[in-house]
Amino acid sequence: MTGTTRRELMALMTGAAAGVALGGKAIAQGAPKRGGILRISAPANPSSLDPATGGAGSDHAFLFTMYDTLTEWEFETLKPKPGLAESWKFSDATTFVLNIRPGVTFHDGTPLDAEAVKFNFERNKSDTKSNIKADLASVDTVEVTGPMQVTLKLKNPDAALPGILSDRAGMMVSPAAIKASSTGNVARTPVGAGAYTFVSWADGEKIVVKRNEKYWKPNRPYPDGIEMSIIPELATGARSVTAGQNDLMYQLPPRQKAILERASSIKLANGPTLYVFQIFLNWAKPPFDDIRVRKAFNFAIDREAFVKAALAGLAEPAYMNLPKAHWAYDKSVAGLYPHNPDMSKKLLAEAGHKDGLAIDLVGYPDQDSVQRQEILIEMFRKGGMNVTFKNAPIAEASAAFFGAEKRASGLLAAWTGRPDPSLTYSLMYTKDAYFNAGRAPVPAELEAAIKESRASEDIELRRKAFATVQRLVMENAFVAPLAFQFELVAMNKKVQGYKPNLLGKPKYDDVWLES
Repeated sequence: MTGTTRRELMALMTGAAAGVALGGKAIAQGAPKRGGILRISAPANPSSLDPATGGAGSDHAFLFTMYDTLTEWEFETLKPKPGLAESWKFSDATTFVLNIRPGVTFHDGTPLDAEAVKFNFERNKSDTKSNIKADLASVDTVEVTGPMQVTLKLKNPDAALPGILSDRAGMMVSPAAIKASSTGNVARTPVGAGAYTFVSWADGEKIVVKRNEKYWKPNRPYPDGIEMSIIPELATGARSVTAGQNDLMYQLPPRQKAILERASSIKLANGPTLYVFQIFLNWAKPPFDDIRVRKAFNFAIDREAFVKAALAGLAEPAYMNLPKAHWAYDKSVAGLYPHNPDMSKKLLAEAGHKDGLAIDLVGYPDQDSVQRQEILIEMFRKGGMNVTFKNAPIAEASAAFFGAEKRASGLLAAWTGRPDPSLTYSLMYTKDAYFNAGRAPVPAELEAAIKESRASEDIELRRKAFATVQRLVMENAFVAPLAFQFELVAMNKKVQGYKPNLLGKPKYDDVWLES
């Protein structure tokens, strides 16, 4: 069977309840045309262009142009569909078979065959620099069972794999390029099999890609290339689009919506996403090694007020890592932390901080991030905490918090969502996961529930397991979720065919440019 034939699995992987629709529609006039350079304002420099070693969710906007994935997802539902794997099946509960699409080559001309896929799986699982080991934790062995067939033997059933392979773990890198490169070179000069081939990366300034003339999808891509200018200040990025310097800007701040709606040369696309602003906590490091402090931190946050003040109302208050529309959302968990600064102070006093507590966090320096920080600082002050932020660019701050330095106790950032929720939870709340900043233990019950959420293709069994996962994460206050932001993309009118997606990470599959 292909990955699109089992009804329950497909319902399971939608990532959203029925009825969730994207606010923005693709706007195309006439037949798509080839040609032109798509110029994009990107808000962050990549942490790496190697999908296995990067650590920032903002990397995907670059990676998706150069790397195709074994599975892909439908924009509106995140339902997995064939990609570099033209079909797949679970031949039994712990055997997952992938049939690789014939005739595909990497940008260096080498074949993308079963041996190449096996190489990528084994590298992602075992390379010391890989940040995606947790994605493939269920995989025991990888076997080449035909020139274009790979069979994964699993340690335990894992119904999440079709969704997982539409993300970093399914991005195929040329084995020849890896073997020929010096340490870290592929991170700077990527070789994938995507619609565009790498041209150049001026660090912190611009990334340029050009059309892959041997791309396997007929008549794709339409543009001759893409130039992605790194403009961390979002207001400046928005002005670059209205001025015609760039054609498109993603991750538009909500405060810019009303301004851009008045610009006659600009059109907007928008829709709901899994993109959640949150404060990542290092619960191996004081003061968040005390559950009472973590709970106090959550009680101090007025999420409704945060949405109004920081996001112009274009968001949903977040009480866990999934929004209301998601099929695995558990309403009962949402009531755990109502805004209650008095409870925050009470818990701090119980933890030995009756005179207040100073907390150092890491954040980003752009205008919108600083505004969010100022709003939160005041909320925490009312809850008995003196919070300060030390700011750095996204890649630097992420590396400082999640990497070897373990700087500060928390990071105000965003979790950009994953096609299957079990991947979100395993990446943040298992002991050795990269986004568990302290690599600290979690309750055995939580690890077991995360494993159980992947054990069956039955959606109701998975929903029950996720209810346990969400409750344990929030009862232990391992994170401080804030708000799910809507995707907002601004573009000039020559950009045609752009569609928002539920992940909120731009893809340009159908984008073309009018003359």
